[in-house]
Amino acid sequence: MVKPVALGVDIGGSHITAALVDLETRTLVNDSIKRSPVNSQEKKEVILSAWCDIIEKAFKNITNGSRYVGIAMPGPFNYEEGISLIKDQDKFKSLYSVNVKQELALRLDIPADHIHFINDAAGFLQGEVYAGAAKGNANVLGLTLGTGLGSSLCIDSKAIDADLWCSPFLDGIAEDYLSTRWFVKRYKQLTGNEVDGVKELVAIVESDHAATRVFMEFGYNLAQFLIPVINKHKIDTVIIGGNIAQSFSAFAPELTATLKGNQIDADIKISELKENAALIGAASCCDENAG
Repeated sequence: MVKPVALGVDIGGSHITAALVDLETRTLVNDSIKRSPVNSQEKKEVILSAWCDIIEKAFKNITNGSRYVGIAMPGPFNYEEGISLIKDQDKFKSLYSVNVKQELALRLDIPADHIHFINDAAGFLQGEVYAGAAKGNANVLGLTLGTGLGSSLCIDSKAIDADLWCSPFLDGIAEDYLSTRWFVKRYKQLTGNEVDGVKELVAIVESDHAATRVFMEFGYNLAQFLIPVINKHKIDTVIIGGNIAQSFSAFAPELTATLKGNQIDADIKISELKENAALIGAASCCDENAG
């Protein structure tokens, strides 16, 4: 059965966003986005009620029998069964071992098999493969660069969490060098001055030699991180999202030069769908014709 629309839901530690996605045009339905803050420290009933409230509002006039939901959810999580396994993090402790799929199906009066889950990092990449910068590409790596490092792999149209944030890299792990805190720390090492984040450094990169150096080092580090991953998985395209992607032009020259110098020909692209990528990627889980 062809489903013309599905609801894409993006759940984070402090928010929920939902929007209807047209599965034929693979675009968001106009004016369907609903957002709400959610305190992930709350009790189970409070969290689930807040999620259901936004999902109901986003569904608008779509009748119960035609309601399909794809949810991008942080891990650890049993995505097939819909059971939360988040335990030792500062969020969703009250949902540990809860079958979220069954709980939502009951509250929303939707059949459980109409509800699908995908990892949040994988959802971002799935969206770009389904309808964005990676459409038509076979082997794709997705990176979300911001306060943390999200990573996902898409081989033959199916995205999964790559979980590369904690992989050994230089004198620590990848996230130590490929996140906002590295920019702040490195700039202070070079100048003794503190900045709040990458946006501040972009604003002064044309006139501040230290800022220029920080972006060059970041580009070089990112290339060194990417080379073995690209080679291992035969990646043809890398999609970069997250807040740091907005400063791409500042670190791209060093990144591309280092990759080329190591005989890497993969395309490096910026996310087209940006904050809507996970919504569209989650909704695409309901599309039987996706591919």
